[in-house]
Amino acid sequence: METIIVIPARYGSTRFPGKPLTKILGKEMLLRVWEVSQIVKNKISGVDAIVATDDARIEEFCKNNNINYVMTSPDCATGTDRVVEAVNSLDYTPKFVVNLQGDNPLCPPWFVEALINEYKKDNSVKVVTPVVQLSWEDLASLREHKKTTPFSGTCATLKKNGDAMYFSKNIIPAIKKEDKLRETTDKSPVRRHIGLYGYSTEALMSVPSLETGYYEPYESLEQMRFLENGVNIRCVEVDYGDMEGMSGVDSPEDVVRAEAIFKKFGEFK
Repeated sequence: METIIVIPARYGSTRFPGKPLTKILGKEMLLRVWEVSQIVKNKISGVDAIVATDDARIEEFCKNNNINYVMTSPDCATGTDRVVEAVNSLDYTPKFVVNLQGDNPLCPPWFVEALINEYKKDNSVKVVTPVVQLSWEDLASLREHKKTTPFSGTCATLKKNGDAMYFSKNIIPAIKKEDKLRETTDKSPVRRHIGLYGYSTEALMSVPSLETGYYEPYESLEQMRFLENGVNIRCVEVDYGDMEGMSGVDSPEDVVRAEAIFKKFGEFK
């Protein structure tokens, strides 16, 4: 297999314990994410998928649902560290690894495809991640959402070449003379980051040796470790199309939002 999709799933989330097995419209969140990986696997040749967990309850769930899985150490500091351990356990070495978070059931399959296709187009890419440029309406919704869950949802600013400049839990950039800008463009300058990553295997395996950055712990964003150690992150512009966008499920309130979106737009196919 050229590409492996690894789904890190940790039961003991401090903010939302048991999150991967929380049901969204009667279906466990982890199962929804697994189904996304299978849609991609069926569309692109040379792709496989696996869940990486440290919890016996998730292990049992995977067994009961015919989901490929691997047990990893409970001492993994981040989801990326868990992905590294999972890839090291394989009996083959993939060229490209996708980290599809187990709490991102509303990640469209075409977002994952975009990462894989970007690497196929340019295999000099080390790290690649998707961003969505927000409409003014979407920006207003994000601002409202952050009033109750300020650390849910991440924004990215980009360099001219499309590589990431900075990620933040705050809404960035600040917009001077916003009213005037609204008159000239349908979209805001704000790009929301999607919690989805693709890595060359070489870049992924460098993670354990990278020092924690200065801003990483303040933002609580592990992708800052790459930027602060001089590793470029390619950002790929994606679009939800007719579907409403949402970041990962970080709280019980987010479950309600996710259910509303699935009710309105249906399941991925």
